[in-house]
Amino acid sequence: MTSSPTELMRRNLLDVFNEPDPDRRAAVIAETYTRDVVWHEPDRINQGRTEFERRAAEMLTDNPDWVFWPAGPASGLDDIGHLGFHYGPPDRPPMVSGMDIARVEDGRIAELYTIVTEIRPPL
Repeated sequence: MTSSPTELMRRNLLDVFNEPDPDRRAAVIAETYTRDVVWHEPDRINQGRTEFERRAAEMLTDNPDWVFWPAGPASGLDDIGHLGFHYGPPDRPPMVSGMDIARVEDGRIAELYTIVTEIRPPL
């Protein structure tokens, strides 16, 4: 299955980072990312699907009541995808805003860059 960069960006945000079931999340990760995917976060670099799965689970554990939602439509050009995001408790202003930018190879994300543009302090 070949997916467009815009479709992959939506799956990355909604089907991976909002998925509480580890088996379903692992299946989506296997379909969406290359085996040797590299994910660049502001404070670390995660390499490979196993590390990607571990980090996604860690984020869900750290903030179990928070969700990601798109800040607008995903966009793509050639092998690059982009999607802005918000993160925080549902039905409240976001606690974190940022963007994901990905490079795609053969219909899967090979590199993902997460850029945080705003962090709001808790009320």
